[in-house]
Amino acid sequence: MAQHTAYVSTLFHNQDNADKVTVAFTMGVNALKRGHTATIILMADAVTLGQPNATDGIDIGAPFEPVSDLMKQFLDNNGQVAVCRSCMVHNGFSDEDMDQRFPIITAPDVIDLLMGAQGSLQVS
Repeated sequence: MAQHTAYVSTLFHNQDNADKVTVAFTMGVNALKRGHTATIILMADAVTLGQPNATDGIDIGAPFEPVSDLMKQFLDNNGQVAVCRSCMVHNGFSDEDMDQRFPIITAPDVIDLLMGAQGSLQVS
């Protein structure tokens, strides 16, 4: 189960749209830097990013940091990455395929996170 956070971002894209993935993680890191708690929910195609090391090589260039660096900063500063279970199953993945640091959540959990947040960003 995911913990409620002040900032929630829903991400729907994977490596195929590096710009949107970069923006989602950049905003998540900045929410943490501003003193907020933060969650990024991987939904639809973004669940592929829930696999270990899946963000390696995603780098759109300056002024943005590579996504693997952003992911490390996000997790090191207590950011939470959550994986939508239905999206994961729909895309052919199992719990074992996902990074064990990421809670796997259901639709009601997504709603609870969004409704409990003070702010959110949909990256679709």
